[in-house]
Amino acid sequence: MTTEAIDIEAVVTDMAREGREASLALANVPTAQKNQAILRLAELIEENTDSLRAENGKDLAAAEENGITPPMLKRLELSDRMISDMLVGARQVADLPDPLGESLESHRHPQGFLIEKVRVPIGVIGIIYESRPNVTVDCAILCLKSGNASILRGGSEAYHTNMALAELVTRALEESGLPAKASQFIPTKDRAALNTLLKLDKYLQCIIPRGGEGLIRFVSENSHIPVIKHFDGICTLYADKSLNTDQAIQLIVNSKCQKASVCNAAENLLVHSEVAHLALPEIGRALKTAGVVLRADPNAKSILDSESIECELSTEEDWGAEYLDLILSIKIVDSIDEAIAFINHYGSSHSDCILSTDSDAAETFLNGVDSSTVYWNVSTRFTDGFEFGFGAEIGISTDKLHARGPMGLKELCSYKYKVVGDGQIRT
Repeated sequence: MTTEAIDIEAVVTDMAREGREASLALANVPTAQKNQAILRLAELIEENTDSLRAENGKDLAAAEENGITPPMLKRLELSDRMISDMLVGARQVADLPDPLGESLESHRHPQGFLIEKVRVPIGVIGIIYESRPNVTVDCAILCLKSGNASILRGGSEAYHTNMALAELVTRALEESGLPAKASQFIPTKDRAALNTLLKLDKYLQCIIPRGGEGLIRFVSENSHIPVIKHFDGICTLYADKSLNTDQAIQLIVNSKCQKASVCNAAENLLVHSEVAHLALPEIGRALKTAGVVLRADPNAKSILDSESIECELSTEEDWGAEYLDLILSIKIVDSIDEAIAFINHYGSSHSDCILSTDSDAAETFLNGVDSSTVYWNVSTRFTDGFEFGFGAEIGISTDKLHARGPMGLKELCSYKYKVVGDGQIRT
């Protein structure tokens, strides 16, 4: 082990220990004080926009030199929209009810004492993420409002931006009289820091990775701490035989094209065979106009070819591919059951949608697809904590235990039982 690795191990271990101490202090912090820190952070972001952009410029320049793809470069940019969303999200989180102490259920024991189940913080949460610098702020404010300490490990491609944002988080905590260690950013790009963090189960209670499949699999396979994750965003749209074609085209183009580089963008389109000859050419033309590369199964390709709509022949690998780009795979199916079976086989339990005017078919789809979020005539791009009214999100879980779908304040809580009596003993 090198000297640098020993230093990194010591630094990260100290951060985890200090985070644990801060988390215990946060358990009794008044809601108003937490809100004060979150609102102060929003003010600091506004006051320091120019310096934040300068730091982001360093990251963008390095990314371009390293040949990062345009969609990924877009994720990295601290745009006006990203800054605006951070500010709106922070203020929304401050306005949301504090989940801590909420009574989930209660009952009286036959001997008269009260058993009450209440929300409590998880403790210390480690968040490991790539590219998007707004995650630094989203995670810090959600963890703080839910009474959790956070240790953040952003991607090296956004290092300068993340460091600048993390400094503002620390200032907001200190100026509001809260523990400065309640939110910490690991100040190194070295992978050894991640390896150390994943073994500190004495201090951390949860790890949430956000990024590509490689990162998430590495974290899942190497963590000694419970992990909440989603590996892929393989989202599928199913155009049912009863679809409204004009509405369906709008939803398909938005789900694929509004932002192609994110996990809730559509990657597959299934079209019922009874409407394929009529609907698919219109859909195909709209997607090509939007710059989408089409990969179609033989039946879909035959229809598109007959209308002189350029497309490639799909392969088996395409159905399970997360493109994160303007590429869409298309397949003809003969029934809603075939569509559901396809999604449950190739999908990633993220977000899937039926395009239909038939309520019975829609209900069959919504019940049959085993995903964290299922839609009926709504773009998959809405799978997002901000859009769901959570102010922001810590991530989107495709797991089934503890949390599923966009994770807001309540998903960052555990629970405990409070038992209150008057001297009862067990006999």
